[in-house]
Amino acid sequence: MADPSTYRPKPGQIPDSPGVYKFRDEHRRVIYVGKAKSLRQRLANYFQDLANLHPRTRSMVTTAASVEWTVVSTEVEALQLEYTWIKEFDPRFNVKYRDDKSYPYLAVTLNEEFPRVQVMRGAKKKGVRYFGPYGHAWAIRETVDLMLRVFPVRTCSAGVFKNAARTGRPCLLGYIGKCAAPCVGRVSAEDHRELAEDFCDFMAGRTGAYLRRLEKDMTAAAEEMEYERAARLRDDIEALKRAMEKSAVVLADDTDADLIALAEDELEAAVQIFHVRGGRVRGQRGWVTDKVEAVTTADLVEHAVQQLYGEESGDAVPREVLVPALPDPVAPVQEWLAERRGSGVDLRVPQRGDKRALMETVQRNAQQALVLHKTKRASDLTTRSRALEEIAAALDLDGAPLRIECFDISHLQGDDVVASMVVFEDGLARKSEYRRFQIKSFEGQDDVRSMHEVITRRFRRYLAEKEKTGEWAEESSEGGLTEEDGRPKKFAYPPQLIVVDGGQPQVAAAKRAMDELGVDDVAVCGLAKRLEEVWLPDEEDPVVLPRSSEGLYLLQRVRDEAHRFAIRYQRTKRTKRFRASPLDAVPGLGETRKQALIKHFGSVKKLRSATIEQICEVPGIGRKTAETIAAAFAGAAPAAPAVNTATGEIIEDEAPAHADASQNEAPAPAEASQGEGPASADPSPDGVPATAETPQDGAAAPAETSQDGAAATADAPEAPVPTGASERRGQET
Repeated sequence: MADPSTYRPKPGQIPDSPGVYKFRDEHRRVIYVGKAKSLRQRLANYFQDLANLHPRTRSMVTTAASVEWTVVSTEVEALQLEYTWIKEFDPRFNVKYRDDKSYPYLAVTLNEEFPRVQVMRGAKKKGVRYFGPYGHAWAIRETVDLMLRVFPVRTCSAGVFKNAARTGRPCLLGYIGKCAAPCVGRVSAEDHRELAEDFCDFMAGRTGAYLRRLEKDMTAAAEEMEYERAARLRDDIEALKRAMEKSAVVLADDTDADLIALAEDELEAAVQIFHVRGGRVRGQRGWVTDKVEAVTTADLVEHAVQQLYGEESGDAVPREVLVPALPDPVAPVQEWLAERRGSGVDLRVPQRGDKRALMETVQRNAQQALVLHKTKRASDLTTRSRALEEIAAALDLDGAPLRIECFDISHLQGDDVVASMVVFEDGLARKSEYRRFQIKSFEGQDDVRSMHEVITRRFRRYLAEKEKTGEWAEESSEGGLTEEDGRPKKFAYPPQLIVVDGGQPQVAAAKRAMDELGVDDVAVCGLAKRLEEVWLPDEEDPVVLPRSSEGLYLLQRVRDEAHRFAIRYQRTKRTKRFRASPLDAVPGLGETRKQALIKHFGSVKKLRSATIEQICEVPGIGRKTAETIAAAFAGAAPAAPAVNTATGEIIEDEAPAHADASQNEAPAPAEASQGEGPASADPSPDGVPATAETPQDGAAAPAETSQDGAAATADAPEAPVPTGASERRGQET
């Protein structure tokens, strides 16, 4: 525990002006960000007698090892910079509201030629009109189904739309009148866009004009004895009314407001938001947070406003924001909201009338959300705590292993050998700190040697960073290892427990690597798959945990997550190797010109046999580039002939390769269809962050989850393997 007096700034160093400050721990990680109207007065409060500080503030200042500040000109700039730093550094002692789920929105893609109505989650996109959020996706679909009778806007995907345009036949909705069928030209793009804009106007609360117009048309049709048309208009009016009934009328028709209510206790706080547009509740959402700093209700309101509107602009910020308590001071927050909206925003506490009554309803929702959260979390915390205590007791550790790192090796018959490192903190996966490795010191199949290399690289980086941050007196021999901006990206944090996927040989290799580096304060164990035995270094017999043990279940989840992560990376590397082409080695030849070459010649085989003059005929390919391409093919090994696997005959006439780069190519693995980008297959240095596997929750959002420890091989179909490798499929590690 650090003494705050060791890093307290000298008198006169801190300016008496607005600014933002950040505390860093001994590893240079930012642990707290705050703002102040006067930096000198605010920071002085942190360096008083520890006995006078709030327990959470005392914990923060004793964890910190330094303090820095940035001076700004106004309090509004301080508010914006504070929000930016909190999003960037994710400080552990700041209040952070986290969605308990990704809320669905009703979205209209006005940025497309033919706008589409659909359900969307995650980050908002430019040019898309959003309504919501809604509690359930089915609620959106019910509303859209009712409104398509009156506003037959396109709802199909791009693939379905293109297929209908190609065949000249609309989908079922086009036949039953719930789509205007712009795909087959029944309406023009301008008329369809007008339909979409009318849909948006109705959803925005301007409902009276449409109902009056439909009622007038219905009356006119009845007078002209067009009874079928009048009946249809009657049904349309009823459909719109039923859609409107799904959003309760709570305020005047012209009211656009967000109501924010809080429920809190000593440890946690829950926030609930009702979005009122056109006097109707159009959406609801909520968060729960740990109160890791000493905050008042006004502070919680300010944090909630930052979280809610930090990425919004224009009409997404309403004219009124009703809160239970005003931030102190309120003027900078109000000015910041006005900048984001582009016009004035009224931030106030409702005192009486309908708005006060609705605020009480939101408050009851917040209280109920906090009760439900505590009931669920009590069970989760108890289970995780029991699991960590069982592991500590079984392995004879000094304390519960709050940070566990697990390593696994993956390869296919000794090819593309890779390793993974996954991190669990407090019994939960910390995906932002997952790492992956390529085995560099040798080629072939040797899991024990691979494990020794990976553990060595991991702790060598840890020792280098420890030395660089000044924990050791001597100078570091490597430069640039410390993240000066405080982002937790490398290997600066040691685990309490290392778990390896394997038995006694792998455990011995990991222990030997740590002994060679002088690391003696980290426990090591291995989990063998066959009998789920836990192996310890220098022990002849394994530790056998009961099958019903929560500790064993946690170790299995950690091991299975490392296995899944390693296999996913190995598949990505293998796929890229299969897709390799001589064109990849041509300097300055990008994807566009590669595709132009394949399109011009029809296949790689014909391109290989082409002359330099023929290659020069391709648009964008000059003489020098053509010579380089010809030289690349001349130096590459000829491709194996295609074989009919049913008859054994060699196929002379090959199919066009289209955009593929080689005959030996195979389709990418189907994991990409799960909403994640494949991990980069470029040669990665020690512990390159696996950003493609971890979307940062939205952001992103979201990242893969393997809570039940399912085997990675069941995630998705593998990429096809070349001839001769199919019998090795079962030997994948």
